[in-house]
Amino acid sequence: MRLADFIEAHTQRILDDAVEFALTQAPSGAKLNMKRLRNDIPHILQEIVKDLRTPQSPAQQRAKSLGRAPVHTGPESAASSHGRSRADDGFGVNQMIAEYRALRASVLRLWAADEALVADAVDDMIRFNEAIDQAVAESLVEFSRTVESWRNVFLGALGHDLRGPLTAVVGTAEMLTESTKDTPHARPAERILNGGLQLSRLVDGLLDYSKSTLGAGMTLQCAACDLSAAVAEEVDLLRSTLPDARIAFHAQGATHAHADDTRVREAVHNLVTNAAKYGEPATEIRVSLSGDAEQVRIAVSNAGAPLSADALNTLFDPLRRGSTTANKGEHSSLGLGLFIVREIARAHGGVVAAEVEEGRTTFVMTLPMQADRGGDGARHVAM
Repeated sequence: MRLADFIEAHTQRILDDAVEFALTQAPSGAKLNMKRLRNDIPHILQEIVKDLRTPQSPAQQRAKSLGRAPVHTGPESAASSHGRSRADDGFGVNQMIAEYRALRASVLRLWAADEALVADAVDDMIRFNEAIDQAVAESLVEFSRTVESWRNVFLGALGHDLRGPLTAVVGTAEMLTESTKDTPHARPAERILNGGLQLSRLVDGLLDYSKSTLGAGMTLQCAACDLSAAVAEEVDLLRSTLPDARIAFHAQGATHAHADDTRVREAVHNLVTNAAKYGEPATEIRVSLSGDAEQVRIAVSNAGAPLSADALNTLFDPLRRGSTTANKGEHSSLGLGLFIVREIARAHGGVVAAEVEEGRTTFVMTLPMQADRGGDGARHVAM
């Protein structure tokens, strides 16, 4: 009996074996959806049977063995549904893949035990293994996507829940700072306020990250503004918060644009803070702004160890930190600063890039002079 025929004839036996094994893999306390559990596996077996009966050329077989199978189109595949359901049920990736190992072993064991092997058995087993591997790949893609989605929902909820208490802390700290001026308690009050503001920035970063990854986009408040004045004001604040850093600022050319100057200041803050963390101590951090009729260019540079090509390729990825040891402050970083810079640039219709030359690392953010041609006010930009 050919393997495809055997699977069709013994689907229930194979299903019982697979479900029994899946129950042994379930995380402690997980409540498995038994109906979905028993539905996914027969659909996976049906797709495998269909694959086994589909003619395949040597070139197609080689492409599948290299992970280059045709992209699935149409309705969601049974394997993708299986991956998503396992992520929803709290399975780990190793537990999910173990199910496929058990399914593979169950089918081949039952086939051999029934003495149903035929002359084409070797070819059938090769095709069956290919089909299982393809199902694993599809399941992994959807499993990873679902886990990432849940993580982003958690981060968004966490940031949202923290924002209320933090607002109260910062507001109270501001009152204390004002009421204790020129007293022995002034410095402790300032430390409380600075700590609250730092936590607020971390929470805002979490919310921006979760919104961008969940497709909600970044909100811009675009209006006519002088970016030179906005960046200069931010640099003055940074000189206060980073007293050990020497920060120089220079502006030239056209700097009046239609943009969200608050978001631009946030990007400058993140870039300068990053330079202070990873740059060579006691060297000057240079902030420059230049513009023409079409675009404005904001650059932040610092001296320090050169970055590798791999580091440059992943600098703007979320939840990553520098490959070199930070001078200070890294324990309070979530690795979102440069990611947010990139999203701010993209939301304006611009770009940001890093370059290394003559011992200096320079981040350059280029923005169009007219970020929002549709009018003033808030807009949501999908990432």
